[in-house]
Amino acid sequence: MNKLFYDERYPRKFGRYTLLIGILLIVIGLIGIVFPIMLSLAASVLLGWLLLFAATGWAIHTASYSPRSVMNWFKPALLLVTGGIVLLYPISGIAVLSLLLAFYLILDAFASFTLARTMHPAKGWGWMAFNGFTSALMALLFLIGWPASTLWLVGIFVGISLLFDGLTLMNIGWMLHKRKFA
Repeated sequence: MNKLFYDERYPRKFGRYTLLIGILLIVIGLIGIVFPIMLSLAASVLLGWLLLFAATGWAIHTASYSPRSVMNWFKPALLLVTGGIVLLYPISGIAVLSLLLAFYLILDAFASFTLARTMHPAKGWGWMAFNGFTSALMALLFLIGWPASTLWLVGIFVGISLLFDGLTLMNIGWMLHKRKFA
């Protein structure tokens, strides 16, 4: 047993809601797979609104602490313009979002592989490694098909990613549940 990466207390750190969160992510993932364009547009619109809320927060902060500095107004203005563009042109926002998702999936794969190595040899480490592999594969497919396939690909891949995250958490949660009552 590799004590450098294995901690017997590690499975308990997942918490008692691991199984429930896993099931919730599976449901959301399946909805995204069945309705990919809807999930793509929802993600784009959500991103636009988040940028507008961030712009508002930064503007309030800038107005409170340094309202006369032109340079300090640059960030809230950039957030406002970017959020507005994404809301006015959600299809273009999806194309940009697809590049961000490819980057996210690469980071998600790295994080999943790291977590799998940390968990090894505890039960569930293989699921986490498989999750990392699927994230890396999806990132590659995003980059190969960009920008032609972004409208439906964003929704499908977000759905698939959530589905596999949910399956991973559900399986780990189920193993913890069985272990607790065994």
